[in-house]
Amino acid sequence: MISLHPLKTEPSRRLTREEVLEALRLSIIAELDAINLYLQLARALEDEGAKRVLRDIAREEKTHVGELLELLKRLDHEQEEELRKGAGEVAGLLGKQ
Repeated sequence: MISLHPLKTEPSRRLTREEVLEALRLSIIAELDAINLYLQLARALEDEGAKRVLRDIAREEKTHVGELLELLKRLDHEQEEELRKGAGEVAGLLGKQ
């Protein structure tokens, strides 16, 4: 993704509900990309201190994913229901753990 803003709007214009949902989904994608980037960098380094910092940053990005996902679920009830269905399907296949 690398910092592209897909919602090219005038700064004074409010986003529509659908644009907000799209922006949240794109933000989640950006956070997931960041997690992968930081973990890839950590694997490529020899310096243990730098690895530790990058892994910690990746962990913080995972928190951001959780925050954005929770907000998305609160604003998009269809998305929330589909996530619940997906979790149920996995539980059915793997058993409750």
